[in-house]
Order: sequence, then structure tokens, then C-alpha cells
Amino acid sequence: MSARPGEFELIAELFAPLTRGAPAALGLLDDAALIRPRRGHEFVVTSDGLVEGVHFLAADPPDTIARKALRVNLSDLAAKGAEPIGYFLTLMLPEDRSFAWLKTFAGGLARDGDCFEVPLLGGDTTGTPGPLALSITALGTVPSGRMIQRSGAKAGDLVFVSGTIGDAGAGLELAQASRSEPAELVARYRVPEPRLRLGQALRGLASAGLDVSDGLIADLGHIAEVSGVGIEVSAELLPLAPALRRHWGQEAAVRAAVCGDDYELAFTAPASLRARVKDAAAFAGTAVTEIGRVERGAGVRLLVEGQPQPLAKAGWRHF
Repeated sequence: MSARPGEFELIAELFAPLTRGAPAALGLLDDAALIRPRRGHEFVVTSDGLVEGVHFLAADPPDTIARKALRVNLSDLAAKGAEPIGYFLTLMLPEDRSFAWLKTFAGGLARDGDCFEVPLLGGDTTGTPGPLALSITALGTVPSGRMIQRSGAKAGDLVFVSGTIGDAGAGLELAQASRSEPAELVARYRVPEPRLRLGQALRGLASAGLDVSDGLIADLGHIAEVSGVGIEVSAELLPLAPALRRHWGQEAAVRAAVCGDDYELAFTAPASLRARVKDAAAFAGTAVTEIGRVERGAGVRLLVEGQPQPLAKAGWRHF
């Protein structure tokens, strides 16, 4: 195991380059960042913590752990229609993480920092007896009054989801069994795709929205609850990847509906805006599928061949 430098040496060597020269980061030489919002914009702030054995596996490559931690936060910003401007990292390291491990971890952050043009603005590092844990707080901006919230869905609205769902749930199942194929499913679990361009294109179109982290049915339940409506989803309309259909067969749609970790965008929009939603999806280069409707009532129902499907669980529960 290679020796690990001290905290300030780690910051200088591995993390200061991740600021990408952003003035707000102050070179990571201060105790805080200095951020000025653009005129006519508001901050959107989100934070997610990841714990080894809960949100990722101990055997997962360190660069994918870093990329997932950043991307799940960027996905939250995408769901709000926000443009990311930077992030803060708190890293709680067990003693057994070598400098080589940390260098690969930081490399994952550097790769995605460049990909999404988002700098590290600050944070904290500390030791822990374990397990490994990290938290990222991401900052974004939206034009004033344009953030997509969970509370705007109305009866008669259509329900949409981006990309395909269920892939990450199957990928986790495969990773837990130490299987690497189908590789595209494992990759979807380890490195989700934040739909930033789509989220920004949906400002003014989506009446309510969020990202699918706990499972499609569970997360749509949050929209239903906050908006005071009911939602119906048709299993036959759910967008499923060919690899998932082959892997799970006839159970694929129902299982996909309750899987977490997809980080696709689920949102509602007035039926009159259907064509504009399709245009926004085309502009963003992200497939969007209409999967159901908002109705009067409460809760979310998954319909299979028009009949409500009993579900043992709606999705992931944190407690």
C-alpha cells in the first residue's frame, strides 16, 4: 500500500487542480468559497451523501465512485432546470485507502469536471474508522422564478420519463453477483447520466419534475403527494433497454418501475405542450417517453394491461 500524504498535501496535489481555475474557489486556500450569482438568476443548491455498502460497493472502481457522487448531484440540478456552477466535496476516508486509490478517485472527478465544466469550489477531508463516506453539495443557477418544482402537476397533465429505466437496478444486481455482463447495465449503475441539457430545455414546459433516484413509482409518488394529485403509469409504455428486456424477461417492466439509481428525469407537462416537450427532447438529444397521466386523487398506480398492479414496494427506502 502506498503511503498517503497529509490532508493539506492531498488538497494541493489532488484536489486544487479540480477547481479548474474558478475564482470562486480561491485556490482552495481559504475556509470558504466566494460566489456571486448572475443578475436575474437564483441559486439552486442540492446535497447527496454516499456511503460504502449502501450507495456503492466496496469493489467498485474509485473513479466510478467519484463520478457517481458528482453525477447524482448534477442530476438533482438537471431535474430543477438548473445550470451547474460548482460543487463542494466532503470526503471521509478510512485508513486503508492508499494514495493510489485517492489519485484514481480524483481522476474520476477531474474527468467529469471537464466533461460538465463544473469546478470544485471547496469542501473538507477527514479520517474515519470506516466505512468510506462522501458528500457532495452542488450549486446551480436558474433564471429567477423558473425552477422546476415538484408541486405543479395538475389533473390532465401528461407524465414523461427520459432515457430508459431499470438499467441501474439490474446493474447493481449483476455487480453484487460479481458479474460484468451485460456491461451496459453495470455501467448504468456505476456511472449515471445527468440530463442537464434536457432539464434546462424543460423550463417553462414541465409543470413538475424530479430525477428517478429511489425508483420511478416512488419518485412519482413525491410529485403526486406534493402536488395533491394522483398519477397513473402504464407498464407497457415504460422505456426499457433491449439488454434489460433480455436480462429480466417478462418481469422487466414491473421490476424496472421500482428500481432506484437510474437518475433519469420524470416530469409532468400539460397535454397542450406535448409537441414542445418532444422538441425539447430533440434539442437536448435525449429520448423522452410519455408513460401516463395525472388525475384527480392521490398516489401512483402502475397499470399492467389496464389493471392496477400490486407492488411489494414502490422503490428504495432510506430508513
